[in-house]
Amino acid sequence: MRALDDPGFKPSKLVGDLIRQTHARITAETELLTRLRRIDAADPADWEDILQVVGLFQALGSKSAHARQRAALSSVDEVPVPLEALVEAALSETEPNVAGALRWALARSGDGGAVLLAEGLGSPVAAVRERAVQSLAELPGGEATAQLRDALVNPDPVVRGYAALALGTRGVADALPTLIDMIVEGWNDTDAADALSVLARDTATADQIATELVDRLAAHGTAEAPARGRLTQALAAVPGPTASRALLELSHDEDRAIALTAAYLLQLGDAR
Repeated sequence: MRALDDPGFKPSKLVGDLIRQTHARITAETELLTRLRRIDAADPADWEDILQVVGLFQALGSKSAHARQRAALSSVDEVPVPLEALVEAALSETEPNVAGALRWALARSGDGGAVLLAEGLGSPVAAVRERAVQSLAELPGGEATAQLRDALVNPDPVVRGYAALALGTRGVADALPTLIDMIVEGWNDTDAADALSVLARDTATADQIATELVDRLAAHGTAEAPARGRLTQALAAVPGPTASRALLELSHDEDRAIALTAAYLLQLGDAR
């Protein structure tokens, strides 16, 4: 009540302090509730199990990368960890070795975490979006593939790229336009060409790939020689007459570097 007798008292300051204190208390209690729910989701049989789960959660949040990695690796066989906790750890992990261990643990858990990881694709933080799509790429199963398909229209080109690489290696032709975009732009173009070669194992898809590569070559003038060079090299990984005819034509291209590349690739193909 002394504050009310103070001539300099401002009610707004008191209300602001109360709001901050209440918010801090709600945040702390929400975090506690989340931990308790995750312990309950682990379905502990006794106090020893509870202590193990709590210890594992603490290790996943440790400042030691080694401790986090060990916790991720043990989360599959020793102490089952709720997918929500593994996903949260994977989306926040910055150490490459630990991130790899967490993705491995998620993959061993099936594709049940796919929907949770997909939520990370909408994060305002680019690094979180990248971790989410990389984790999704390592998950098996139809749900992960479906989420990766949806990611092909994500506004983040990095997300689209990683999704296309994963889908290409799974034989999903929907990834084709994005993979060719990556080759044109020179972003992970070698991996993109490798993914195209997987898709090209299907004869009909191989012809489609060759046709689209040729169309892109026609759309790029000589001023865009690097992009044309990458597209030409990508044709070498595509079997079939369409790609061979395109390389033969390119061997007479007015850009000498393109012509030499195409001629070399034709000779390489004849030697196989």
